[in-house]
Amino acid sequence: MPGTERFGDDERREVMEVLETGILFRYGHDDLRRDRWKARDMEACVRDYTGAEYALAVSSGSTAVACALAAAGIGHGDEVIVPPFTYLATIEAVLLAGGLPVFAEIDDTLCLDASGIEAALTPDTKAVLLVHMCGAAADMDPILELCRERDLVLIEDAGQALGAWYHGRSVGLFGATGAFSFDFFKITTAGEGGVFVTNDEARYHLADSYADHGHDHVGSNRGMENHPIIGFNYRISELHAAVGLAQMRRLESVRSAKRANKAILRDRISDLPGLSFRRIPDPDGDSGTFLNLLLPDRTTAESAVESLRAANVPGINYWFTNMYHFINQWDHVKNLASAAPLAIHALGAPQDYRALELPRSQDVVSRLISIGIGCGWEADRTERISDDLRAALARVLG
Repeated sequence: MPGTERFGDDERREVMEVLETGILFRYGHDDLRRDRWKARDMEACVRDYTGAEYALAVSSGSTAVACALAAAGIGHGDEVIVPPFTYLATIEAVLLAGGLPVFAEIDDTLCLDASGIEAALTPDTKAVLLVHMCGAAADMDPILELCRERDLVLIEDAGQALGAWYHGRSVGLFGATGAFSFDFFKITTAGEGGVFVTNDEARYHLADSYADHGHDHVGSNRGMENHPIIGFNYRISELHAAVGLAQMRRLESVRSAKRANKAILRDRISDLPGLSFRRIPDPDGDSGTFLNLLLPDRTTAESAVESLRAANVPGINYWFTNMYHFINQWDHVKNLASAAPLAIHALGAPQDYRALELPRSQDVVSRLISIGIGCGWEADRTERISDDLRAALARVLG
């Protein structure tokens, strides 16, 4: 949990500045807040770091994705290409927007690729919801070309990829809209929080209203603001934004530390027989969040997981059996179990989710082990982890 590894005086100071005013709400109360606007400042930091023209801090990464879909015009009956390997909020957001998820294959980037997207297209496909998994960008050039050729709206769920770049451009800014997460487990955290980004002014204003009950935020009297659209409450609090602001200011130092530690681990095991690594189209743009190993087959991967855990190697993730991140465990999605009927119940699912055949994705994820990289590891601990990692894998790979 890199963000939380470096909690300190900066976070405490920003939070105390909010508590001193008593204004935890992000809008209004200008006369009481002493010109302290933590959500605005957090948004400015995200804009400065990523190069986004517009950024909107919201209550979670999930609500940032909801805003990204809404601002991109996704709604009732729209088919949206999605990956089977993602945090399940990606799929929930499409369903709750009234959309129809269409699952497509991932490749060894751990993300959707152009061939998988193309194979899943139908005449009714409107958008691609691309997820940049495990801290690095998808192979963007072919995806962008396909979206242009087929007139598809590209939306980016970069919840796991703040600090990731593709040939000098931040993830989240290739499509119409994008979303980052600031939850407890991310490279930067606000405890709970997210940020919507776009370079399109009209889409920004849609998201800005959508996230705050439709308010247009024009004028100085909140009670008299117009409501151009129907929205809901996806606002971030000033307390969460205060933490997110402090974390944004240290993002690049966290990213650098993680990349350095990841390089040490990778170099230590790179010559092991049968071991390969997740393909990163732009290695210089990797955020360093995870070291992603690809074992020869599922059986070897499962044995390696046991060996790594027995050796107390930290941060081991085997997504193939993870309840949150891979489609195999999403029975509620496959059965379309919901509290109340959704658009998909009336319109019908575009695929039989209980009988999906995604052999390439099944193969990749069954062989994948991801190791979370710390930013606070001292040099001796990093060396010790790298030695334990090599020994544990060597017991399986020979």
